[in-house]
Parts: sequence; C-alpha cells; structure tokens
Amino acid sequence: MTKMLRLRWTSTMAGALVATISGTAATEAAECPRKDALGTARVLSVDPRTYPRVGLKSFPQTLPLADREVVLTFDDGPNPPTTSKVLAALEQECVRATFFLIGQHASEHPDMVKRIAREGHTVGHHSYSHPFMGRIPFEKAMADIDRGITADEMALHGSSTTTPSTPFFRFPYFESTHAQLDLLQSRGIIVFGADLWASDWEEMTPEQQLKLVTERLAASGKGIILFHDNKARTAAMMPAFLRYLRENGYRVVHIIPAGTSQRNADTR
Repeated sequence: MTKMLRLRWTSTMAGALVATISGTAATEAAECPRKDALGTARVLSVDPRTYPRVGLKSFPQTLPLADREVVLTFDDGPNPPTTSKVLAALEQECVRATFFLIGQHASEHPDMVKRIAREGHTVGHHSYSHPFMGRIPFEKAMADIDRGITADEMALHGSSTTTPSTPFFRFPYFESTHAQLDLLQSRGIIVFGADLWASDWEEMTPEQQLKLVTERLAASGKGIILFHDNKARTAAMMPAFLRYLRENGYRVVHIIPAGTSQRNADTR
C-alpha cells in the first residue's frame, strides 16, 4: 500500500477541529491514487494521560470523534489468508486501521506483522494466548500480556521488550480486572474497548454481517468499530462495508499514539 491518504476536509476545517478536540492532529498527505476512494479523513493522536481507557461498550469514555467519524479496529490476527484480504480492501480505499495482534499469531507470521505496519496501519496488542483475563491469577494475566507485547515487538522490530512501541492494548473478550487496568494505566498503555462491534464471531453470512454492522453504525452515528481480521466472513464483507461508508458520508479516523508523527507512523 502506498503511504498516502485522501483528505476529505479543507485545512480550515481541520484547523477548527484541532482547536476544539484535544489530541487531534490533521495530516498533510498526498492524494490517494483513486480519486473516488473513501480515504482516511484525519489522524487522531491519542494520549494515555487523557484517554487511558476508551470504548463505550466497556468504559464511560471514548475517543473524541465527530459525528459520522469511525475508527476501524481488527482483533485476533494476523491470519495470512484473511488478513491479506482485509489489507487489500483497506488499500483499495486508501484507509488506515488498527490491528490488535495476538502474540502467538505474530510469532508465527512475522512477515504479516511487518506488512501491516509497512502499509501504514497501527499495530496494537491483544495478549499472547487470548485467555479470559478476569478468570486467571493477576500475575499469570500480566505475564500473558507482556509475552504478547514481546512477541509483537519481536515480529515487528526484532527486539525483545515488554515496552510496546505502540502502547495500545485490548483485553480478550473485553474482560479485565481493576488491578489489571490500573497497572496498564501506570505503564502508559491505553486500553481499548469498542463503541460497537460487528459480532463477526457469530455464524452468519457476509451479507448478514454487513446488514448488522451498518444498522448498528447508523444507530450510533460514529465510533470505534470492532472486527476480527481472522474471520473469512469479515474479509469477504470488508469491501462492501468500506463502500457503504463512502456512499453514506462517513469519515475514517486513523489513531496513533501521542508523540508519534505521521511520518514515523508511515515508516516504522
């Protein structure tokens, strides 16, 4: 994927948004090769001191999104057969998303992890083995989180570290304890829930999933959306979903950590 966005707003509009919404960064970027593509409207730089936990399905706070703005997030990858199709759909529309990776899968498919980052997407973390974190001892849960971060960082950068280069984490099954949340907050790691989800873990056709998620989005008007890039139905549905966003006036927001420039996000 070329590292280019199609901006839908003028610089004046973006400047007004920056003045009213904390942590927002507009981006100067070349035009998307496809003039009719959905594109990525803007980049949102997220600071853990302001937004330690986001997603209305789990927490009282979410990201400062304007009406008809969405953040696309994908869990449980990488899974090359399906993740490749999701990436191709995003590339076709010049859209950037965030992938919360399972460490075990990252270890098995490091080239796919590098591809996700190379194509301009944000790489977050989703534990090593995807356990129910609220049902295991605190020490075991934190060890699985750190092992997942280490596996992702090794796949991405070749370094063995529990300090994530992108401090974004999502709990498996959205299940956590207060102690786990507090420790991640103390480490400056933002915990992501979601504002709405596609329920793509349930058996349904791509057409049924498209209907479900678009109805939920129409009802909410904006938000962080949860998909799973390891699901064949999601990969099959994604081109139609992105087309729906484009045809119905939605704008995609790409999230990056505070202090990360867009250039660094593009080339890491």
